[in-house]
Amino acid sequence: MDNFKKKFIEEATEHIQDLEQALLELEHSPKNKPLIERVFRAMHSLKGSGAMFGFEKISEFTHHLETIYDLVRNDEMAINSELLNLTLKSVDHLSLLLNEENESPEELLEIHTGLIKQIETYIEVSKEANNHSALKERKKEEKKLQTYFVIFQPHEDIMKNGTNPLFLIDELHSLGKCIATPIYYKIPMPEDFDPDKCYVSWQIFLATEVDINSITDVFIFVEDDCVLEVNKIYESNLLDNEEFIVKIDDIQRKQKEISVIEIKDIVSGISQPEVKQAVKTEERTVITPKEQTISSIRVSSDKLDQLMNLVSEMVTTQARLSLYAEQDGRSELLNIAENVQKLSRQLRDNAFSIVLIPIENMLTRFQRLVRDLSKELKKEVVFEAEGIDTELDKTIIENLTDPLMHILRNSLDHGIELPDIRSKNGKPRVGKILLKAFYSGANVIIQIFDDGAGIDPNFIRAKAINKGLISAESQLSKREILDLVFIPGFSTASKVTDVSGRGVGMDVVKRKIADIRGEVDLESEVGVGTTLTIKLPLTLSIIDGLLVKIEDVHYIIPLSVIDKIYAVEHKKLVKSFNNLVILDGEQVPFFHLRNEFSLPESTAEYEEVIVVRYEDKRVGIAVDTVIGEYQAVLKPLGKHYKRQEIISGATILGDGTIALVLDTNKAIKQFANQTIIKEEIQ
Repeated sequence: MDNFKKKFIEEATEHIQDLEQALLELEHSPKNKPLIERVFRAMHSLKGSGAMFGFEKISEFTHHLETIYDLVRNDEMAINSELLNLTLKSVDHLSLLLNEENESPEELLEIHTGLIKQIETYIEVSKEANNHSALKERKKEEKKLQTYFVIFQPHEDIMKNGTNPLFLIDELHSLGKCIATPIYYKIPMPEDFDPDKCYVSWQIFLATEVDINSITDVFIFVEDDCVLEVNKIYESNLLDNEEFIVKIDDIQRKQKEISVIEIKDIVSGISQPEVKQAVKTEERTVITPKEQTISSIRVSSDKLDQLMNLVSEMVTTQARLSLYAEQDGRSELLNIAENVQKLSRQLRDNAFSIVLIPIENMLTRFQRLVRDLSKELKKEVVFEAEGIDTELDKTIIENLTDPLMHILRNSLDHGIELPDIRSKNGKPRVGKILLKAFYSGANVIIQIFDDGAGIDPNFIRAKAINKGLISAESQLSKREILDLVFIPGFSTASKVTDVSGRGVGMDVVKRKIADIRGEVDLESEVGVGTTLTIKLPLTLSIIDGLLVKIEDVHYIIPLSVIDKIYAVEHKKLVKSFNNLVILDGEQVPFFHLRNEFSLPESTAEYEEVIVVRYEDKRVGIAVDTVIGEYQAVLKPLGKHYKRQEIISGATILGDGTIALVLDTNKAIKQFANQTIIKEEIQ
């Protein structure tokens, strides 16, 4: 039973997320019928499955919500901001109920009863305001009976999950005049009969006032376990339908399946002009089971983590095999090692694609944050997103959500101005926050832009001097001044609020992004807005790198940043002016890693200069030897090296030795602050 409850919690979480997303969309399109149906179906699913697995509070609470949205979808109540606010509060409460063991029982019960009372009061007030009773009577007079032909073919295994098809047929009878004929021809011989399987299907005629959605709702929990077809075949007044049903009943007594031709013959036999019109405008819904065309499956994150660990170990083992094959020299063994390398690379790429998650998964909570916080701050803000199908490693997604939430809070609190101030400054009253994601080589770039007040560098500089972070004589570029906001304890807020301004913010954001091997950059123009750019790797576990050697130590440089490799005479590097070397007729600033790592001068005649991309520039890194491409399985360095920023991790080579993974961007930034070529790079 615990496994069933765990599955319910996973599915309920998805329903709640879908419900929240639909409500946020509904706020912009309050009369969108498909969205209203989506909200109702999510609530209906939560109510039914909650009761089935013992989550009575969820089932009871959702029943009250469902009552409201049943009125909405029947045009007996309108969507407004008050209703949406109440529903979104209720969605938050559903999340708490789903994890009620983590909450205080007394506090949870108080919220629970309070919200139910609010919902009941809202229904009563709305009914009175809209003269609900009179409206319902008027609509009832206008309604006509509709006849549907339903084909219900359960899967043989439908009863294994506790479903009794007869209960579904019984529920259809409660909707109106119903004739259900069972079809028995699939029942096997006694020796092959399995009492746990369902061999019967049904053909059903239903004359009712409800619409086609109400009929399909009966089968909402068995959509994956059956073939369902609902055809609207006739619409008329009560007497006409009774005549139609009687004629069908005559054929049903013969215990035979009714064909579509026979249905049309019955319809044409009734001398009513509107009947033929009803057949021409036939309404039809067909639901086919997902088992027959499975496009995706649910896999626990633990299994994905285990898969990635196994792939990582296999890549390491493959490197050992390749090294052994090279040392052995036998052609057959070399061929096997080469094939294993190809297979491991393909398996690695497939494993990567499995653990990648679209940024869209984070979007709902961002939309909700902007909606709620803008109302709290009395600001008018529209949130937009581009490139939300861009994918990232699930571990990166998990660790990225909180930093992005804090950035959005800062944009709303410090960036976007109040509507009156924006109007006074010639801006639209409604501010804009844009989240944009896109691929850049082997990296993903996420940008958050707001068209707010921007950040004044002079104000930042004065604040930093006042806090003693820099001296009054310091000469800093605009970028260096803006980077001061990432220093621990720095805050531009004039007063402490619940949103921001406690002096712990952007430094934490930068550290958390650095923990997932990301970089963050800030650009801002006073009166125009602020753009915060985050650069992230696609994955944290395995990278394609270039294996190099300096003295006796191996290093890995990610292939994604490498532009070109040059063999350069040692004397040209040693005698260069301002660490500039001519490569392909162009002056390129470079760093000699032997010097940066305080190693003795090389005696080799030639050294390798690896030109890498740093922001929008090309910078050289001089090493002793380039060994070749290498698939590096990244391992953390441990707590003793946590503050070592230029080395992002380590990997185990085929012979068991360790290679350090060099973060070229951080290395260049650190080296540039210590050398005379700082101006050339910046």
